[in-house]
Amino acid sequence: MSLFCLNSQSDAQQKKDNAETKILVAYFSCTGNTESVAKSISKATGGTLYRITPKKAYSSADLDWRDKNSRSSIEMNDDNSRPELGGEAIDMNDYDTVFIGYPIWWDLCPRPVNTFIEKYNLSGKTVIPFATSGGSSINNSVKQLKKLYPEVDWKEGRLFNRGSKQAEEWAKQIITK
Repeated sequence: MSLFCLNSQSDAQQKKDNAETKILVAYFSCTGNTESVAKSISKATGGTLYRITPKKAYSSADLDWRDKNSRSSIEMNDDNSRPELGGEAIDMNDYDTVFIGYPIWWDLCPRPVNTFIEKYNLSGKTVIPFATSGGSSINNSVKQLKKLYPEVDWKEGRLFNRGSKQAEEWAKQIITK
């Protein structure tokens, strides 16, 4: 019984420490996979959950990667594409650490994530990327993010394809490093 209490106190202390570091869990998700992982990370860290929302939502046709004329294909083929964001504004000064999550599109992060990073000044923040994908790794997307935004303090990211339990455990470990 006392072991359970010690673990509870440890978890409670970790959540208190995490709350003091002001964590934001920002994510972009169209199908719910990345959203599920983001919710697990938020739960594990006590971080504020924030959905990166494009002003115009993506339809199924917009997401058809096999169609060269689909919205996502057009955006991803244009390095300068920055779709306008909707949703509630946030004050990035309220956060020290930002988990940023996205699905892998064309071996990169989707363009709305670039819009988010550029809209909210993340320089000097600790940013921890996470992603979901059906077949790509996170490596190239993180490499590109580091190249585009060198002023950001990027930490090692992780890809999650098999559930949010792994994400919860990873988030607890990475935030205490």
